[in-house]
Amino acid sequence: MIRVIAVLTVNAGRREELIEQFRANRPAVLAEQGCLEYMGVVDFEGSRAKYGLDVFVVIETWESPEALAAHAAAPHMAAFGEKTRDLIADRKIHVLAPV
Repeated sequence: MIRVIAVLTVNAGRREELIEQFRANRPAVLAEQGCLEYMGVVDFEGSRAKYGLDVFVVIETWESPEALAAHAAAPHMAAFGEKTRDLIADRKIHVLAPV
């Protein structure tokens, strides 16, 4: 099992646009072979440690490294990248394995 935490920092004030694109793309990702979880999250109101208003985090779980590689190469992910290119200022992708 592989976990991915993708921390996406958007250009100021554009997080909702990114969330809309994420929601539109999510069903295609969930239908991919090997996708166990694909969820977008933002700061919980009232939490002390905050990413901030311009950050959107994607939490993913994949059956295998091969499933994750296929996801990265999927046509809908290329389309998502094109649609969101002008929204995202920075991205940090953390690929993790359970211990």
